[in-house]
Amino acid sequence: MSLKVWMNGELVAAEEAKIGVYDHGLLYGDGVFEGIRTYQGIAFRLQQHLERLYRSAEAIRLVIPYTPQQLSGAIYETMKANGQSEAYIRLAVTRGVGDLGVDPITTKGPTVFIITDKMALYPKEMYEKGMSIITAKTIRTPSGSLNPKIKSMNYLNNILAKIEASDAGVAEALMLNYEGYVAECTGDNIFIVREGKVLTSPVASGILEGITRDCVLELAGQNGIEAKETNLLPDDLYGADECFLTGTAAEIIPVTKIDGRTIGTGEPGPITKLLIESFHKYVNSQGHSKPPGSP
Repeated sequence: MSLKVWMNGELVAAEEAKIGVYDHGLLYGDGVFEGIRTYQGIAFRLQQHLERLYRSAEAIRLVIPYTPQQLSGAIYETMKANGQSEAYIRLAVTRGVGDLGVDPITTKGPTVFIITDKMALYPKEMYEKGMSIITAKTIRTPSGSLNPKIKSMNYLNNILAKIEASDAGVAEALMLNYEGYVAECTGDNIFIVREGKVLTSPVASGILEGITRDCVLELAGQNGIEAKETNLLPDDLYGADECFLTGTAAEIIPVTKIDGRTIGTGEPGPITKLLIESFHKYVNSQGHSKPPGSP
């Protein structure tokens, strides 16, 4: 059965879901998106994802022609049409079709689409034994050039770092900011554990404030683990007791080697394991709650 894609208010077959070659989302990466995951038929922290989508759109002066409630309903409508309860959702809003040239004033109105599909980002073995990452030479785009809070379609900065990871034979690359501090990986936020404390880079370091990242900070507190945001240098990561990444698709995944250096014991650490267990309990208990528009 062909998957259905929600496009501008209608469900269409995936192979028929197309945007025009003059769409500024295609031509210039002019648009915003969210990646959302569902558990047992409920979209994880959908309200937060939608709030971030609208903040991103507002920041680039893109008016989304649907309310959050309408988009929430459309997500569940698409999942139902595809017979899904566990899915990865891509909700995207492009600037729409316009003339050649970067001026958005020529566009005729946004294109909005929703894809619900499966996404396995990393193999199971990495969750059990940990993954290796490298530090990319490509640095994060400075906040003064592009606000990292905007989750835009222009991911070329991340893609270049991802290519470096592939060339090195690893699955992910760490990106530093222009000051040399740890920012984030190409698609995930990064945490370390040092002396029983969970540390992660602050938003001011040039990161996207991840939804799963926020959840992990909350879960750490609930488990009596001190967690805080602080500037980190590569040496802080090399000397960490534990390291892990967080993201919508990745959830929580241990990192056991960075730039060829073993982190801690070289195996997923106890606090990382505790947070993974707590996260799974949280999503399986549906503690993330049903958002508006859900069945």
